[in-house]
Amino acid sequence: MKFKPVEEQLAYLKKGVAEIIPEAELKAKLDNSLKTGKPLRAYLGVDPTAPDLHLGHTVVLRKLKHFQDLGHTAVFLIGDFSAMIGDPTGVSETRPPLTREQVDANAKTYLAQVYKILDKEKTEVRYNSEWLSKMSAEDVVRLCSHYRLARMLEREDFHSRLDKGQPISVHELLYPLLTAMDAVKLQSDVELGATEQKFNLLVHREIQREYGLSGQAILTMPILIGLDGQRKMSKSLGNYVGITEPPSEMFGKMMSIPDELMWSYYELLTDRAPKEIAALKQEVAAGKLHPMDAKMRLAEEVISGFHGQAAARRAAENFQRVFRDRQAPTEMKEIQLTRGEGFLKHPDGIISTLTPKWSQLLAYLRQMESVAEAARLIEQGGFEIDGQIVKDPAAKLDATGPASHDVRLGKKKFLRISVE
Repeated sequence: MKFKPVEEQLAYLKKGVAEIIPEAELKAKLDNSLKTGKPLRAYLGVDPTAPDLHLGHTVVLRKLKHFQDLGHTAVFLIGDFSAMIGDPTGVSETRPPLTREQVDANAKTYLAQVYKILDKEKTEVRYNSEWLSKMSAEDVVRLCSHYRLARMLEREDFHSRLDKGQPISVHELLYPLLTAMDAVKLQSDVELGATEQKFNLLVHREIQREYGLSGQAILTMPILIGLDGQRKMSKSLGNYVGITEPPSEMFGKMMSIPDELMWSYYELLTDRAPKEIAALKQEVAAGKLHPMDAKMRLAEEVISGFHGQAAARRAAENFQRVFRDRQAPTEMKEIQLTRGEGFLKHPDGIISTLTPKWSQLLAYLRQMESVAEAARLIEQGGFEIDGQIVKDPAAKLDATGPASHDVRLGKKKFLRISVE
């Protein structure tokens, strides 16, 4: 196979990278690949601990795609065995092990999401249960003999827990050693991971050498900061953008990030060259481009990669209409009410009047947690009917005849309530 010149490949691969260990070795591997025509084996291992991926997960996936774009072999490893152990990285206490059923259910959804980034036809997919579940007690003991306990306890996560008198389970010590067998069995030339995974990746490289391999190069990628602008993107922290969320929801979330954060998003989530990003940043600094317009470009570009250009454009137009032009969106959730003799039928039950208070109706339709919460929202001016703010919590819907109302709840929620 014909590859691009080494310097050109290296420049492409270095975009957004936190660290290459060691860069000279990666360069040598690329040079050898160019001479022999043999692609490098670059791999990313992911434990399926949750069913959905968010943008934070895609940072490293995109780097694997870069290797694939250059003609190298992209190996996506699903850690179906290691997920039942639990990676101790970045946690202050032992993770509860997942069951085989939980892991299998999560793994099923991973590939469909991963193929939104990687080329399905060119991706080698492996599961580490292929070899880890077959290891004998003798194999495990031999593996453990290749690494010192003192070095394992030097890692920051363990060191911190020892200082605080918090327990460390033996299976957690085994995690980086067992996952090192992934690198051995895959005979990888390069492994990718987030910066917080550096200790594990270095163990993998060392164990490869212990098993007679040359030792992989390592590329670490920065952690993507979440929507709050402070902590890493995480579903548990609620500061995430899921890649399977509807385009309009993704767009709204991305528009909420602090202005300064969008430049790292441009670098880590798009294929724009560093020069292009620097030029955009300069335009914003000079007042030639409004930060919101730059952010809208970013959101549309990212979303088009997961939902297509047409869906991303519609999401952008919807955001413009609702949040900048202060108009109702063209598409919104619709709830139909059917009139009866003195009552209204809705999807979840019956309301025994044709003129319910809006505060009651919103609670009945499960659009607000309670009647009291709905009344508070109305009093605070967060409720609109057909573009008109209504502040009277006693205001009623007149459903004595056919009607249709566009309703806004707060800043972002829109409903169309139709009466038949």
